[in-house]
Amino acid sequence: MSTYHKSRMFSPKGFFECEGRGLQWLGEAHAQGGPRVVDVYGWGDGYLDIERVSSCAPTREAAYAFGAALARMHDAGAAYFGSAPDGYEGTCYFGPLQDPVPMDTGTWTDAATYLAEGRLRPMVELGVARGELDRTDRDLTERVINALPQLLGRAADDRPARVHGDLWSGNVMWTDDSGTCEAVLIDPAAHGGHREEDLAMLHLFGMTYLTEILEGYQSVHPLKAGYLERRTLWQLYPIAGHCVFFGGGYVSEYRSMCRSLLSTLR
Repeated sequence: MSTYHKSRMFSPKGFFECEGRGLQWLGEAHAQGGPRVVDVYGWGDGYLDIERVSSCAPTREAAYAFGAALARMHDAGAAYFGSAPDGYEGTCYFGPLQDPVPMDTGTWTDAATYLAEGRLRPMVELGVARGELDRTDRDLTERVINALPQLLGRAADDRPARVHGDLWSGNVMWTDDSGTCEAVLIDPAAHGGHREEDLAMLHLFGMTYLTEILEGYQSVHPLKAGYLERRTLWQLYPIAGHCVFFGGGYVSEYRSMCRSLLSTLR
Protein backbone atom coordinates (compact mmCIF):
# COMPACT_ATOMS: atom_id res chain seq x y z
CA MET A 1 0.00 0.00 0.00
CA SER A 2 1.21 3.53 -0.77
CA THR A 3 1.27 6.23 1.90
CA TYR A 4 -0.69 9.46 2.13
CA HIS A 5 1.25 12.11 4.07
CA LYS A 6 -1.10 14.56 5.77
CA SER A 7 0.64 17.58 7.25
CA ARG A 8 0.23 21.07 8.61
CA MET A 9 2.80 23.48 9.97
CA PHE A 10 2.18 24.72 13.52
CA SER A 11 -0.64 22.26 14.09
CA PRO A 12 -2.18 22.23 17.59
CA LYS A 13 -0.45 20.02 20.13
CA GLY A 14 -1.59 16.42 19.77
CA PHE A 15 -3.73 17.07 16.70
CA PHE A 16 -2.28 14.35 14.48
CA GLU A 17 -1.77 11.88 17.31
CA CYS A 18 -5.45 12.27 18.23
CA GLU A 19 -6.50 11.59 14.64
CA GLY A 20 -4.13 8.64 14.32
CA ARG A 21 -5.24 7.03 17.56
CA GLY A 22 -8.84 7.73 16.61
CA LEU A 23 -8.42 5.84 13.35
CA GLN A 24 -6.83 2.92 15.18
CA TRP A 25 -9.59 2.87 17.80
CA LEU A 26 -12.33 2.84 15.17
CA GLY A 27 -10.41 0.24 13.20
CA GLU A 28 -10.37 -2.15 16.16
CA ALA A 29 -14.06 -2.80 15.47
CA HIS A 30 -13.28 -4.17 12.00
CA ALA A 31 -12.59 -7.61 13.44
CA GLN A 32 -16.16 -7.65 14.78
CA GLY A 33 -17.67 -6.58 11.47
CA GLY A 34 -17.06 -2.84 11.68
CA PRO A 35 -16.21 -0.77 8.61
CA ARG A 36 -12.79 -0.63 7.06
CA VAL A 37 -10.69 2.27 8.36
CA VAL A 38 -7.50 3.49 6.72
CA ASP A 39 -4.35 2.02 8.21
CA VAL A 40 -2.13 4.33 10.24
CA TYR A 41 1.62 4.17 9.66
CA GLY A 42 2.84 6.89 12.01
CA TRP A 43 2.50 10.46 13.22
CA GLY A 44 4.51 13.37 14.56
CA ASP A 45 4.01 16.97 15.69
CA GLY A 46 3.02 18.13 12.23
CA TYR A 47 2.06 15.08 10.20
CA LEU A 48 0.12 11.85 9.94
CA ASP A 49 1.03 9.02 7.58
CA ILE A 50 -1.89 6.83 6.56
CA GLU A 51 -2.83 4.32 3.90
CA ARG A 52 -3.62 5.79 0.49
CA VAL A 53 -6.71 4.23 -1.09
CA SER A 54 -8.01 4.51 -4.65
CA SER A 55 -11.59 5.59 -5.12
CA CYS A 56 -14.50 4.03 -6.98
CA ALA A 57 -18.20 4.73 -7.42
CA PRO A 58 -20.35 3.37 -4.57
CA THR A 59 -22.99 0.72 -5.12
CA ARG A 60 -26.27 0.04 -3.32
CA GLU A 61 -24.86 -3.22 -2.01
CA ALA A 62 -21.75 -1.52 -0.64
CA ALA A 63 -23.88 1.18 1.00
CA TYR A 64 -26.08 -1.40 2.75
CA ALA A 65 -22.99 -3.27 3.94
CA PHE A 66 -21.49 -0.01 5.24
CA GLY A 67 -24.63 0.75 7.23
CA ALA A 68 -24.49 -2.65 8.88
CA ALA A 69 -20.77 -2.26 9.59
CA LEU A 70 -21.31 1.22 11.06
CA ALA A 71 -23.81 -0.20 13.55
CA ARG A 72 -21.26 -2.81 14.62
CA MET A 73 -18.60 -0.13 15.08
CA HIS A 74 -20.96 1.89 17.24
CA ASP A 75 -21.76 -1.22 19.26
CA ALA A 76 -18.05 -1.68 20.00
CA GLY A 77 -18.77 1.04 22.53
CA ALA A 78 -16.82 3.47 24.69
CA ALA A 79 -16.30 3.81 28.43
CA TYR A 80 -18.18 7.12 28.64
CA PHE A 81 -19.86 9.79 26.60
CA GLY A 82 -16.94 12.07 25.84
CA SER A 83 -14.22 9.41 26.02
CA ALA A 84 -11.12 10.12 23.97
CA PRO A 85 -9.77 7.33 21.72
CA ASP A 86 -7.98 4.62 23.68
CA GLY A 87 -4.37 5.53 24.39
CA TYR A 88 -4.82 9.27 23.87
CA GLU A 89 -4.66 11.68 26.82
CA GLY A 90 -4.36 15.08 25.17
CA THR A 91 -6.82 17.52 23.62
CA CYS A 92 -9.29 16.23 21.05
CA TYR A 93 -10.28 18.38 18.08
CA PHE A 94 -13.17 19.04 15.72
CA GLY A 95 -13.11 20.97 12.47
CA PRO A 96 -11.10 21.56 9.32
CA LEU A 97 -7.36 20.99 9.11
CA GLN A 98 -6.57 24.70 9.06
CA ASP A 99 -8.85 25.68 11.96
CA PRO A 100 -9.55 22.79 14.33
CA VAL A 101 -11.04 23.71 17.70
CA PRO A 102 -10.82 21.77 20.97
CA MET A 103 -13.54 19.15 21.47
CA ASP A 104 -14.26 18.50 25.12
CA THR A 105 -13.59 15.07 26.60
CA GLY A 106 -15.09 13.79 29.81
CA THR A 107 -16.72 10.97 31.71
CA TRP A 108 -20.37 11.78 31.20
CA THR A 109 -22.70 8.87 31.84
CA ASP A 110 -25.83 10.21 30.17
CA ALA A 111 -26.45 11.59 26.71
CA ALA A 112 -28.24 14.79 27.78
CA THR A 113 -25.46 16.04 30.06
CA TYR A 114 -22.82 15.10 27.48
CA LEU A 115 -24.60 16.97 24.70
CA ALA A 116 -25.15 20.03 26.89
CA GLU A 117 -21.84 20.33 28.72
CA GLY A 118 -19.48 18.63 26.31
CA ARG A 119 -20.76 19.82 22.97
CA LEU A 120 -23.37 22.58 22.66
CA ARG A 121 -22.30 25.03 25.36
CA PRO A 122 -18.56 24.96 24.54
CA MET A 123 -19.09 25.40 20.78
CA VAL A 124 -21.65 28.19 21.16
CA GLU A 125 -19.43 30.00 23.67
CA LEU A 126 -16.55 29.78 21.19
CA GLY A 127 -18.85 31.25 18.54
CA VAL A 128 -19.70 34.13 20.89
CA ALA A 129 -16.02 34.69 21.65
CA ARG A 130 -15.25 34.89 17.92
CA GLY A 131 -18.12 37.31 17.33
CA GLU A 132 -20.09 34.98 15.05
CA LEU A 133 -22.81 34.17 17.60
CA ASP A 134 -24.37 36.38 20.27
CA ARG A 135 -26.41 36.36 23.47
CA THR A 136 -29.55 35.44 21.55
CA ASP A 137 -27.86 32.27 20.33
CA ARG A 138 -26.69 31.47 23.84
CA ASP A 139 -30.25 31.87 25.15
CA LEU A 140 -31.70 29.74 22.34
CA THR A 141 -29.15 27.04 23.08
CA GLU A 142 -30.02 27.04 26.78
CA ARG A 143 -33.71 26.62 25.94
CA VAL A 144 -32.83 23.58 23.82
CA ILE A 145 -30.61 22.21 26.61
CA ASN A 146 -33.41 22.59 29.16
CA ALA A 147 -35.66 20.59 26.83
CA LEU A 148 -33.15 17.78 26.17
CA PRO A 149 -34.95 15.14 28.25
CA GLN A 150 -38.06 15.61 26.13
CA LEU A 151 -36.19 16.05 22.84
CA LEU A 152 -34.04 12.94 23.32
CA GLY A 153 -36.95 10.72 24.28
CA ARG A 154 -36.08 7.02 24.35
CA ALA A 155 -32.66 7.69 22.81
CA ALA A 156 -31.56 9.20 26.13
CA ASP A 157 -31.06 5.67 27.42
CA ASP A 158 -28.57 4.60 24.73
CA ARG A 159 -25.13 3.55 25.93
CA PRO A 160 -21.97 5.36 24.78
CA ALA A 161 -21.07 4.36 21.22
CA ARG A 162 -17.74 4.36 19.40
CA VAL A 163 -18.39 7.17 16.91
CA HIS A 164 -16.45 8.67 14.03
CA GLY A 165 -17.54 12.15 15.07
CA ASP A 166 -17.24 13.93 11.71
CA LEU A 167 -19.01 11.51 9.41
CA TRP A 168 -20.04 13.71 6.50
CA SER A 169 -19.88 12.21 3.01
CA GLY A 170 -16.35 13.51 2.35
CA ASN A 171 -14.99 11.33 5.13
CA VAL A 172 -16.48 8.14 3.71
CA MET A 173 -14.37 6.96 0.79
CA TRP A 174 -15.44 4.17 -1.55
CA THR A 175 -12.76 1.86 -2.84
CA ASP A 176 -12.46 -1.43 -4.68
CA ASP A 177 -8.83 -2.01 -3.72
CA SER A 178 -9.85 -5.35 -2.21
CA GLY A 179 -11.67 -6.40 -5.37
CA THR A 180 -15.13 -5.47 -4.05
CA CYS A 181 -16.53 -1.99 -3.56
CA GLU A 182 -16.55 -1.02 0.11
CA ALA A 183 -16.56 2.06 2.33
CA VAL A 184 -13.42 3.14 4.16
CA LEU A 185 -13.37 5.82 6.86
CA ILE A 186 -10.95 8.74 7.04
CA ASP A 187 -10.48 11.98 9.03
CA PRO A 188 -12.37 11.23 12.25
CA ALA A 189 -13.02 13.26 15.37
CA ALA A 190 -13.41 9.93 17.16
CA HIS A 191 -14.86 9.79 20.66
CA GLY A 192 -17.40 8.09 22.87
CA GLY A 193 -20.71 9.57 21.80
CA HIS A 194 -24.26 8.82 20.77
CA ARG A 195 -24.73 6.60 17.74
CA GLU A 196 -27.26 9.00 16.24
CA GLU A 197 -24.50 11.63 15.91
CA ASP A 198 -22.84 9.86 12.97
CA LEU A 199 -26.15 9.15 11.25
CA ALA A 200 -27.29 12.76 11.61
CA MET A 201 -23.99 13.94 10.11
CA LEU A 202 -24.46 11.68 7.10
CA HIS A 203 -27.80 13.42 6.50
CA LEU A 204 -26.46 16.92 7.02
CA PHE A 205 -24.65 17.52 3.73
CA GLY A 206 -26.09 14.69 1.67
CA MET A 207 -24.87 11.15 1.16
CA THR A 208 -25.12 8.78 -1.79
CA TYR A 209 -27.39 5.78 -1.13
CA LEU A 210 -28.30 7.06 2.33
CA THR A 211 -31.51 5.03 2.32
CA GLU A 212 -29.53 1.83 1.80
CA ILE A 213 -27.04 2.82 4.51
CA LEU A 214 -29.87 3.30 7.01
CA GLU A 215 -31.49 0.02 6.00
CA GLY A 216 -28.21 -1.77 6.62
CA TYR A 217 -27.82 -0.05 9.97
CA GLN A 218 -31.35 -0.93 11.07
CA SER A 219 -30.75 -4.58 10.16
CA VAL A 220 -28.08 -4.80 12.86
CA HIS A 221 -29.19 -2.37 15.59
CA PRO A 222 -32.59 -0.73 15.05
CA LEU A 223 -32.84 2.93 16.01
CA LYS A 224 -35.13 4.06 18.81
CA ALA A 225 -38.55 5.46 17.90
CA GLY A 226 -38.47 9.13 16.90
CA TYR A 227 -35.03 9.05 15.26
CA LEU A 228 -36.07 11.25 12.34
CA GLU A 229 -37.39 13.91 14.72
CA ARG A 230 -34.09 13.88 16.66
CA ARG A 231 -31.89 14.25 13.61
CA THR A 232 -31.88 18.05 13.84
CA LEU A 233 -30.88 17.85 17.50
CA TRP A 234 -27.70 15.94 16.68
CA GLN A 235 -26.92 18.34 13.83
CA LEU A 236 -26.76 21.36 16.14
CA TYR A 237 -23.15 20.75 17.19
CA PRO A 238 -21.64 20.53 13.70
CA ILE A 239 -23.69 23.50 12.50
CA ALA A 240 -22.62 25.53 15.54
CA GLY A 241 -19.09 24.53 14.55
CA HIS A 242 -19.67 25.85 11.05
CA CYS A 243 -20.82 29.12 12.62
CA VAL A 244 -17.48 29.26 14.42
CA PHE A 245 -15.44 28.37 11.33
CA PHE A 246 -17.34 30.20 8.59
CA GLY A 247 -20.10 32.39 10.06
CA GLY A 248 -22.43 33.71 7.37
CA GLY A 249 -25.54 31.72 6.57
CA TYR A 250 -24.71 29.03 9.09
CA VAL A 251 -25.70 31.42 11.88
CA SER A 252 -29.26 31.81 10.62
CA GLU A 253 -29.38 28.05 9.99
CA TYR A 254 -28.39 27.34 13.58
CA ARG A 255 -31.06 29.69 14.91
CA SER A 256 -33.69 28.14 12.65
CA MET A 257 -32.78 24.65 13.81
CA CYS A 258 -33.05 25.60 17.49
CA ARG A 259 -36.44 27.23 16.94
CA SER A 260 -37.65 24.23 14.96
CA LEU A 261 -36.77 21.89 17.81
CA LEU A 262 -38.42 24.14 20.39
CA SER A 263 -41.59 24.34 18.31
CA THR A 264 -42.08 20.58 18.69
CA LEU A 265 -42.43 20.81 22.48
CA ARG A 266 -45.84 20.40 24.04
